[in-house]
Amino acid sequence: MKNVTLRRLQIFGAFLCCLLAAQRVDAQTFGVELHNNLMPAAGGMGGVSLARPQDITSGINGNPATLTQFSGTQFIFGTAWAEPTLNMNQTSALPLLNVDPFSAKSSAPGVPVGNIGITQELRELGLPATFAIGFVTTSGAFADFRHVPESNGTNTGLAIFSVPVSFGVDLTERLSIGASTALGIAFYDGPFVGVGGMTPDYALRASFGANYRLTQATTLGAYYQTKQAFQFQNAFKFGLGPIEIARDIDLDLPQNIGIGVANESLMGGRLLLGVDVLYKLWDETSSFGNYYNNQFVVQAGSQLSAGRWRFRSGYTWAENPIDPNPLDLNIGGIPVGTLPGLAYAQGLVAVTSQHRISGGIGVVDVLPGIDLDIMAGGMFRDSQALGNFTTTTIESYWIGAGMTWRFRRGSCGGACVADSWQ
Repeated sequence: MKNVTLRRLQIFGAFLCCLLAAQRVDAQTFGVELHNNLMPAAGGMGGVSLARPQDITSGINGNPATLTQFSGTQFIFGTAWAEPTLNMNQTSALPLLNVDPFSAKSSAPGVPVGNIGITQELRELGLPATFAIGFVTTSGAFADFRHVPESNGTNTGLAIFSVPVSFGVDLTERLSIGASTALGIAFYDGPFVGVGGMTPDYALRASFGANYRLTQATTLGAYYQTKQAFQFQNAFKFGLGPIEIARDIDLDLPQNIGIGVANESLMGGRLLLGVDVLYKLWDETSSFGNYYNNQFVVQAGSQLSAGRWRFRSGYTWAENPIDPNPLDLNIGGIPVGTLPGLAYAQGLVAVTSQHRISGGIGVVDVLPGIDLDIMAGGMFRDSQALGNFTTTTIESYWIGAGMTWRFRRGSCGGACVADSWQ
């Protein structure tokens, strides 16, 4: 009986391994996080936004110190569609997971994304500050191999939304600081049909940032974001004889550190260039620390202004976060089986391509007081061998758009970005 119990715990651990791993196939992410890559304006610039964001949701969701760059009252509604393609080739049976060899493409559809934000300048109250609130899609994806009998019904989904409340204040004419608190709302299901069920959880996350106008043309920005720890209670059940035991699943999003610089000295101030560097501390997270190493990301973007038009382009290099030698076969103290099983789980989060490109167009005052931004991007095709038996191939594209309404009371009629510093 003791050996049977141990084996069932190992099976549970293996299922847990896949559940925690199979959350994300959105290939425009860094690990499993979007950051500002699908925002209406920043998305066209490779996600660049830590020093001079060009849409308010990128300030709300990124460096909160940049919020003071937005004047008056502004409201934005943005939407995007991400279409990833994940192919998996499994050449060895995994008895603990009841998975047999197969080669197939995930049949999960693409992922819709919505981002909403509003900023309110408080100078009318005598405060050199801006308040903001938003609703942001942090993560959302599905992996589905139910059409492949050999996969044992592998099917899982994750959706995480964030409600950030942000505040930025100008300390001097050149220096601003900001802080943000975000409530994360997560919905989680998987990993195999009949094993888990849709489970919600909530977790807080804070961000702290600073912005400094080094010269009239050059701006520096930096921020720190805390870890976000979710615990999905009773998300997974397994049986011991006639008794079913429910277990909790812990999952952390990592601490993030970002530094950015933006310059608009070229072409008479009409060309904005920006570079952001992110460092993601995956090693310190529960669950994902078993699959990922800490990760560097470099984002570069440009925006050329020509009258009412904004032409944007971006390139992103993201270090492959996959740990090439995962040795920890325990997640939360539960044995997950074998190294081939862990490699299979890694394959479901193997967002390994290092290269992404994007572009976009913006129109100021497409209607009076309303701006329009559209963007699109893609991640280059990449393959990754994981262990001796698992290989994944992944690629993706995404498109998006957003509209920004600028209202009276300090409104600047279509030239609102960074007005407080001009």
